[in-house]
Amino acid sequence: MSNECVDILCITAHPDDVEIGCGGTVLKHAAEGKSVGLVELTAGELGTRGSPEIRRAEAEEGRRVLGARFRYQLGLQDGFFRADEASLLKVIECVRRHRPQVLIANAIRDRHPDHGRGAGLVAEASFLSGLRRVITVHNGVSQEPWRPVSVLHMIQDRWIDPHIVVDVSAYWPQKMEALGCFKSQFFDPDSTEPVSPISVPEFLPTLEGRARDVGRIIGVPYGEGFTCSRPPGIRDIMTLY
Repeated sequence: MSNECVDILCITAHPDDVEIGCGGTVLKHAAEGKSVGLVELTAGELGTRGSPEIRRAEAEEGRRVLGARFRYQLGLQDGFFRADEASLLKVIECVRRHRPQVLIANAIRDRHPDHGRGAGLVAEASFLSGLRRVITVHNGVSQEPWRPVSVLHMIQDRWIDPHIVVDVSAYWPQKMEALGCFKSQFFDPDSTEPVSPISVPEFLPTLEGRARDVGRIIGVPYGEGFTCSRPPGIRDIMTLY
């Protein structure tokens, strides 16, 4: 198996989507020995604050805190990407390159249109990636079909009832450390850049409140919720709580 293969692959629209939406889940599984890779569809070049260069450097810092093996961007156009053939093929190539068991994508609908579009793009590409007659080539070598076992979607700005909840209580401080890597994006009293919805002082406390609310569903201090297109299977009902 290629050393580029990972157990969990996150393909999201923008730098910091993972840290905000599923950073605790990444930290938890990396600590348990699962390999994780991070890929962004865009550089977030239309973002209100920072720049693609700043956000790329911040994302690399975040990757180190999260314990992911790699992080890179696919170069789609922020704000304007669509699930056209060229974009789908880029994501298919990525999925086949890393061959994850679990694929994590953006929320199926959200305040930022890129999140819902990114969710649809990644889910569609995940399905097409398993079709042998869809041809892709990476580094001059034809790729074999691959379809992840599960595609999970984060819950981001807008509330969506979760289908599953991951207990991230033990990893909440590290998640906040990872979020702190994105200094350009969150509240900074010394910043002269325009205010964005996530740069206000209330955002991080609100994010914590969301995690507490989700965790309360399963009786733990902090949780991260996900939705999926089909009911997940389990091998032992005694592991449910």
